[in-house]
Formats: sequence, C-alpha cells, structure tokens
Amino acid sequence: MDIETLNKLEKKALKKSGMDFTRLGVALFFAVAVLTFSFVSNGGVPNNMFLAIAALIGAYMAMNIGANDVANNVGPAVGSRAMTMTMAIVIAAVFEASGALIAGGDVVKTIKKGIIDISAFGGNADPFIWAMMAALLAAALWLNLATALRAPVSTTHSIVGGVMGAGIAAAGFSIVSWSTMGKIAASWVISPVLGGVIAAAFLFSIKKAIVFKKNKIDAAKKYVPIYVAIMAWAFVTYLTLKGLKKIWPNIIEKINSIFSLSLEVSSHPSFTTALIMGAITAVIVYIYIANKIKNKVFDDSNDGVNTLFTIPLIFSAALLSFAHGANDVANAVGPLAAISDAVLNGGVSTKASIPLWVMAVGALGIALGLMLYGPKLIKTVGAEITELNQIRAFSIAMAAAITVIIASQLGLPVSSTHIAIGGVFGVGFLREYLHITSKETHSVEDDLQIIEDEKATMNAYKAELTTLEKKDDKSKADYERVVELYKLIAKEEELLKSTKKHIKRIEKVQYVKRDTVKKIIAAWIITVPAAAIIAAVLFYAIKGIML
Repeated sequence: MDIETLNKLEKKALKKSGMDFTRLGVALFFAVAVLTFSFVSNGGVPNNMFLAIAALIGAYMAMNIGANDVANNVGPAVGSRAMTMTMAIVIAAVFEASGALIAGGDVVKTIKKGIIDISAFGGNADPFIWAMMAALLAAALWLNLATALRAPVSTTHSIVGGVMGAGIAAAGFSIVSWSTMGKIAASWVISPVLGGVIAAAFLFSIKKAIVFKKNKIDAAKKYVPIYVAIMAWAFVTYLTLKGLKKIWPNIIEKINSIFSLSLEVSSHPSFTTALIMGAITAVIVYIYIANKIKNKVFDDSNDGVNTLFTIPLIFSAALLSFAHGANDVANAVGPLAAISDAVLNGGVSTKASIPLWVMAVGALGIALGLMLYGPKLIKTVGAEITELNQIRAFSIAMAAAITVIIASQLGLPVSSTHIAIGGVFGVGFLREYLHITSKETHSVEDDLQIIEDEKATMNAYKAELTTLEKKDDKSKADYERVVELYKLIAKEEELLKSTKKHIKRIEKVQYVKRDTVKKIIAAWIITVPAAAIIAAVLFYAIKGIML
C-alpha cells in the first residue's frame, strides 16, 4: 500500500473519530443540561437527586429511541431515494418532537402495559423508584447496544423487559402478569407477519394494476389517485386513533364553537369517527391527485411510475413520525414521570401526570438521538435488508398504518418496529417469488420433477445398453442401437447438469439479505429477556448502594 493511500485512510479515520467525538459531546451536553435543570428546578424537594439522575437516564433513553426506533418511519423513504438522509432527519425530528409535545399524553401508566402488579411495592416509594430507574437504564443500554449492532428493535419491548426484570428483582416472580407477557411474546410473530403480508399484498396489487401493464401512463393516471387516497384514509384514521388522544376534546370544542354544533366531548375519538375523518380526507385527496396527474407528463416506465409515489412517501414519513412521537414518547418519560410522581408525592401511583419539562426531555431527546445516531439504522432499514424503490416503500408505509388499525380493533398486541421491518421482509420475499415465477421458465419444483424424469429415462437407456453389451451374437442393428444409446445417455447427462445449474441459479436469487434478517430476528427474540436481566442486575446494584 503506497504512502498516498495510507494518508487518505488516516485522514478519513481522523475525520470519523472527530465526528464521533462531536456527536458524543453534544449528547453529553444535553444529558448534563437535563440533569442540571432537574436538580435546580426541584432543589427544595427531598430526594431530588434521585429525580435528577432519573431525568438524566430519561434523556439517555429518549436519545436511544431516536437513534433506533425512528428509522422505521423514514428508512424506507430514504432507501427508495424519495428523500435524502438530511431531509429525512429534519422531517422526522420536527414531527417526532411535535407529536410528543402536541399529542403526547398528559397522563401515562407508570407501569408500561400493566405487566407488573404495583401493589406488591406496598406503597413503599424507595424500591419503586429504584425499580423504575433500573428499568429505564436497562432499556436504554439495550437500545444503545442494538443500535451499535444495527439491529432495529422494539423500544416498547425494551422497556417492558426492563420493568419486568426490575419488578422481579424487587418483589419476586409473582409480581409479573404472565398473561400480559404472553400477549407481548405473541406480538413477535403477529407484528412482522401482518406487516409483511399487507406490504406484499399492496406491492403485488400495484404491480398488477400499473407496473405490469403495457400502457403504464394510462394505468398510473387511473390507479395512483386511488392508492394515494387509500393511504390518506389509512394515515388519517391511524393518526386520529393513535396521535390525537390528548388534543381530541379541544378539537371537538373548537368544531362546536365554529359550526354551532353540540357534539359530545369525549376523551378520545371512536373508531367510527376516525374512519369517517379518514374517508372524508381520502375523497379530497383523490380529487386533488386525479386532477394533478391528469395532464402530467412522465415516462412510460417503472421509473416514471415510481416518481408519482415520491410526495406521498414524504407525507407518510412525516405522519408516521408524528404518531410515533405521540405514542412512544411514553417509553422514555413514563418511568421518569413515575419517579417524579413518587419523589414529589412520596408514594406509588398507577398513573402519573407528566410535567411539561419531562415531556420536553422526551421530545428533544428523541429528535437529538435521531440527528446524532439515527443514520446507521436508517441505512439498515432502507438499504441493507432489500433494495427499495418508491412503490415498495409506499407499500411498507401502507402496511405500517393499516396493520396498527386492524390490530388495535382486534385487540392484537403489535409492535410498530416489527410491523415496519416485517413490511420490508414481505416486499423483499415477494420480489424473490415474482422473479422465480415470472422471470424463469420453470420453478424449482418443476425442475426437480424434470430431474427425476431424466434420471428414469437415463436408467432405462443404461439397462438396455447393459443387456445389448452382454449379448454374444450382436447384429448390425444391435451395434447401431448401442452407439445410439451412448449418445442418448450423454444427452441425458448434459440435460441433468443443465437442470441442476438452473436450480442453483434460481436458489441463488435472494432479494432479502439472510444474514441481516437472522440478526434482526435474533435481536427481537432476546430483547425482553436481555433488558430484564440487565434491569435486575441494575436494581440490585442500586439497592446495594442505597442500603
């Protein structure tokens, strides 16, 4: 290796280390700022140091959520080149923070999804505070490790595992609601399967309706408005159900005042209301898109069709980020809110109000973590599982919204992370299937049957040849048949080789990178137990320090 190459590598390494140092410095500055603010603002409160340290851990957790979980919302759009990495980070950061601050809950359950019985603490605040701190730190550490390994995992499952492990360490195995844990384990299968099937179904539908048509322009002008309208319906329904719980009463009151109506002010929108709002939006979007592309000029090619899905993808990334910020901010601030409530009120509560500063820690931490460390996972989701274009990414975004809607109404436990990654898997495996069935003359099963037939024919030729060669008084016709049989056997052997090569060529076609899939699935499976073990160890460490 020459000196010039070594100098280039050295400069590249120095630049990377400098960037890593800068990112670490910004993250530490934010964490210390949160620690200082919490300590100063709650200076007169007993045990305020606990709250300050918990705020520090909450900030660390929020940054890890931003670094790992947000990639699912924007990764497909980046991988399809519908938006640049910088654009995706800016959009996601703004909408994640907005979702957390505008639509994040005023009150959260202190024990995520009711996985442990809070009465086991007997109203004793100290072990409860230690358990929540251990759970929060354990989940954050696991997310940090998963991000370093480029494995997108569920932040919800991480905090669930942390709470479970810390709870068991504090009060034994009886504290855990094992039926709830069973439902969470079921989501490991339900979420990716639903996401994969729905994403593959949408992709296949779009291909049949538009991509496989000879006249793609006319097909696109007919069907693209329909697909975008379906997306609008799905996302408005999803956003209404999942992202507007906090501000829903204010929305109804505003509508009543503007239109002089007497709509009942409920705590959250019903499923029917969400469907109606989605349907109204879908009609408006359909009319707008149909008029917009009616006279649009674009190539009669796959690339030309793909460009029509770029803008919808950008909107989907923004809306998914908003809904994610509104819902998953609780993973960062739920335990922190519980600790805050326990410190300030000296007791243990099943629900706790979230102070504005706590919500801000979650919102800003998620946005900051995304900007500093999010690109790694965005690249993994968008490019390292399967190759994506706008149509494929659109199908994944549709799966993310529709699966949550279906699952929430059926009461099925699902993970948004697993749904999105399952959608990427589904799209990739559909591509493999379509390649094998449409690009090749035979499937693997067909070729295997051909091999069996060719072997049977060749064995028959060999048996006849053996009989003739043992014959003592061969006629001229026998000698001619022997020569012919040698030629036929050679031909069958060549056909066998060709068919076997064909099978190997088909089997080598893998549009989904198996190593990445195995790594991600392994990370999913061990997330809850890994976070639980870390939390239990941390609980005992904290208890040992405090006693």
